[in-house]
Formats: sequence, structure tokens, C-alpha cells
Amino acid sequence: MGRRLLKGLLYLLLLLLAIFALGIALNWAPDKPVDELKARWAPPPSQFIDVGGLQVHVRDEGPRDDPLPLVLIHGTAASLHTWEGWVAALKGKHRIITMDLPGFGLTGPNAQDDYSNAAYIRFMLDLLDKLGVQKCILGGNSLGGEIAWQVAVAAPQRVGKLILVDAGGYAFTPKSVPVGFMIARMPGLNRLMEWTLPRSMMEKSVRNVYGDASRVTPALVDRYEAMTLRQGNRRALGKRFGQLDGGASAGKIKTLAVPTLILWGERDKLIPVENGVLFQRDIAGSKLVRFPELGHVPQEEDPAATVAVVQQFLD
Repeated sequence: MGRRLLKGLLYLLLLLLAIFALGIALNWAPDKPVDELKARWAPPPSQFIDVGGLQVHVRDEGPRDDPLPLVLIHGTAASLHTWEGWVAALKGKHRIITMDLPGFGLTGPNAQDDYSNAAYIRFMLDLLDKLGVQKCILGGNSLGGEIAWQVAVAAPQRVGKLILVDAGGYAFTPKSVPVGFMIARMPGLNRLMEWTLPRSMMEKSVRNVYGDASRVTPALVDRYEAMTLRQGNRRALGKRFGQLDGGASAGKIKTLAVPTLILWGERDKLIPVENGVLFQRDIAGSKLVRFPELGHVPQEEDPAATVAVVQQFLD
């Protein structure tokens, strides 16, 4: 009886291992070299410029004589493509600069594995210097919003206005977290995910940050999937989650003295709208605009509705 039970357990173990191996085989997705991705995802006006030894994916659009360019910073696991709707609406009158942050998009990882907020602040100031921008309007979504206001704290003379879109900064408790983010924070499992990428997981992660999941198209998932597969990005994401600020710098927000527009999707399940209220409370004279139907990336989910508010703020 004991031998029969042992034999049955062995068969079950082999079956589970076979299923596991099949799952890996079906979802096998190794990194892709950046040169393989450029043709589709970095057509003109994309360019790659050297910033601190890193080849940074940048788009610099609109009139060069704009005295106060608009510089927009994307969030975690996103890319400059998230701002395309805003850029299309604004570039006729404004110079607009977008970029892929180190560790994300086509820029990819840095050699130091440093994705701390301090490193991102240095990166943004170096990028502005490289592009000859002495002062700008600085905007950002999620992580990008956190970087934007921290740059304004660190170098107030460089920032004329702020636009914060579902921005990080305060401690928060998510109502829901994209499954890709959860896996990236799990030691061991995140290493496995450096070689596999189930399409269903990617789609669920994108749908999670939208207020209306029906807006998530296959083409949108294609883009997020391609940016994730860029060589080194999955490993960098795990490193980034080990270097989060966690609200430790939130006390600095009250020192901001710059005209600030705050946009928030009320269906944001990652950073709740209550954090937008905190920004409005702590930044004197700031304005909060809430979008009842939108989620964590409102600038991407409904560019027309959100950029209309931005146009008023800029003008």
C-alpha cells in the first residue's frame, strides 16, 4: 500500500513538473535587443542621446523658441508613448519633451542598477542640461509625477510650473495592484519572469490601471509588451521595487511654491484619489481636477479630456 501511494505521488509530481515546463515553454519570452524594437517603436521624431553614458530615447517636438518647454515624465513600466495624445494636441504651440526613463522603455537599464528617486532627479537635471533647457514646465504620471515634484524641490529655479497626474509621493494602500508589479516584487519568481511573459498577464496588468478596461486594445497591449521585453527592463523593474521611497519624502511637498495642476482618475486603484487631495492641501494655490471615469493613467486613457484642462493651465 505504501509503495503504491509513493508511486502515485511520484506520478503526480512528474505531471505537475510537466505542466510547469509546458507553461514555461508556451510563455517563453526572452529579452529583445533594443535595435530590434526601434523600427516600430522609435520612428521619427524619436532620437537617442547620450546622458551620463546611457542612450536615452527622447522626443523633442514643437517650436524651439518656446521659452518654457513642457517636459513630461512617464510612470513605472510605461514609456514616452503614454503622452502621445497630449503631444499631438499641444505641439503646435508648445515645445514638448518626452523621454523613456532609465530602466524603462527603449532607454533600458543603467549600469549602476540605481533606480532610486535621487538617481532619477540627477538624470532629469542632466537631461535638461543636455537639451539646453534652463527652465521648464514639468509634468509626470505616477512615478513620473513623483520625480517631477522632487526635481522642483531640488532645483526650484528650473521649474516654472508643475503638472502632477496620479502622482506618487505619499504613502498609500492600493486597492488593487497590477499582477506584473506583484510578480516583480517577489524574489525568485521575478527571476523566472525575466524569461517568460504570458500575454494574458500583460493584458490584465494594463486593464488594471485603466478606469474603463474596454479601452485597452490589442495594440496597446502590444506596446506595453514590447517595452517590457526590451533587454534588461524586467530585471530593472525588480530592482526599482527594491528602491521605493514609500512616502519618506512626503514632508518636502509642503515646501513647493510653484503653480501646480493636479489631475486624478477617480477609478485609480493603485494610488487612490485621496492622495490627490493631499497634494492639493499641501501645495499652496494648487488646483485639483478629478476625472470620475478614468484610472491611473488618465492622460493615456482619455487624452482629449485631460489635455483640455492642461491647455487652460498652460495658457
